Amino acid sequence: MYIEDTIAAISTPPGEGGIGIVRVSGIDAEKIGLQLFRFKKGDSFRSHFLHYGLLQDQHGNRIDEAMAVLMRKPASYTCEDILELHCHGGLLVTEQVLQAVLASGARLAEPGEFTRRAFLNGRIDLLQAEAVIDTIQAKTVDSLRLAQNQSSGTVSAYFSEIADRLTKLLATVEAYIDFPDEEIGTNLEYDTSQELSAIIAMLQQLLAGFDAGYLLREGVSIVIAGRPNVGKSSLLNRLLSENRAIVTDIPGTTRDLIEEGLNINGLPVRLVDTAGIRQTEDIVEQDGVQRAIKKATEADLALFVLDASSGFLPEDQFAFDALGDVKTLLVLNKSDLPPALRLSSPLDKLPQVTISANTGFGLDNLRHAISSTFLADTANDQLNPVTISRVRHRDAVQSAIASLKQAEVALNSKLGLEFVAIELREAVFSMGQVTGITTAEDVLDMIFSSFCIGK
Repeated sequence: MYIEDTIAAISTPPGEGGIGIVRVSGIDAEKIGLQLFRFKKGDSFRSHFLHYGLLQDQHGNRIDEAMAVLMRKPASYTCEDILELHCHGGLLVTEQVLQAVLASGARLAEPGEFTRRAFLNGRIDLLQAEAVIDTIQAKTVDSLRLAQNQSSGTVSAYFSEIADRLTKLLATVEAYIDFPDEEIGTNLEYDTSQELSAIIAMLQQLLAGFDAGYLLREGVSIVIAGRPNVGKSSLLNRLLSENRAIVTDIPGTTRDLIEEGLNINGLPVRLVDTAGIRQTEDIVEQDGVQRAIKKATEADLALFVLDASSGFLPEDQFAFDALGDVKTLLVLNKSDLPPALRLSSPLDKLPQVTISANTGFGLDNLRHAISSTFLADTANDQLNPVTISRVRHRDAVQSAIASLKQAEVALNSKLGLEFVAIELREAVFSMGQVTGITTAEDVLDMIFSSFCIGK
């Protein structure tokens, strides 16, 4: 695909660092490089070779000592000529380099436009393009491995195999429709039925891994809730291995939400410490309590903390009732003190873990209870090389399965092969939605708009 303009952007994160990179892609990339870069040795670019020299603006003013590399098409990320200018990391110097590039004929890239060009030029498919942003945003080793499986083309190859089988089956069915007197198959209906069943099984394998894949990519929100002074903030600090929240013996110390991200057995978690839920006349604390209740009811899981040394108090019941229907894990804290807690229905029916936020006792059991709430086994056991992780992928797979099941109904009901062919076409279209062959432009805009500028 020929794209006339040349784009540029800063590809390294903003701020100070050892290196800042300005990336340029398009037909004028080499020309811009020759205009702005002064070689210390030689006077031309060797493709995929790192050159040392000086960067200057279009007026000849020095910007920085730098390195430059030109990657000539098609052996580049976008399958276009790509120029990378490596200067010292810093907001001002990288911005000056970018402005010089833009003044030389490039335009500022839109979010994700480099990867979009890689997709449009056929270097990667849409599923692999989405895996690029998932790789950048991965929070755990397992979520990174999931993204890399998709980026490598493993999942794309699986979708392509399904699409190829569907296309061949469709071609056979349509050939029989067009030439019924020809010997296209000795037992066409039986063979078609067998192939439909086999392809549905392949698609159902994709669906089976979606829940684990989605959780590893998106993560979960977990709220620590309970009445004041049961050890919620101490538990947060223990899980984070740092003193993130203030801990005192004074009830109501925590009045605002404290949110932190962490990795619990491979599961990305957004952990929220909340104000103690109780009835109070303090206006500021009332606001904190309302925020706590709202956050808890929106969470994927609530860790309802009880003080096992003081018994189950009316304030505990009030706090528990405020949680509503949110999925709840009971955390019986302060096990290092003499126990005085007896649970009653419905609390005794909830899953529970005994810990001591003071000593760290039971923290591993709590982590396991949290991860197993969402993942039946460890993420390593659940993930397979063809795991999907986006709702868009799941919906396309479900649509394909529905079409193929309708094709089975049409075949078994003797409605005619024309109806089978219609459903097969729909299934092929659904597969193309995932890889980008049949994806609408507005969907592409939505996907690539989530990328950072420069990628």
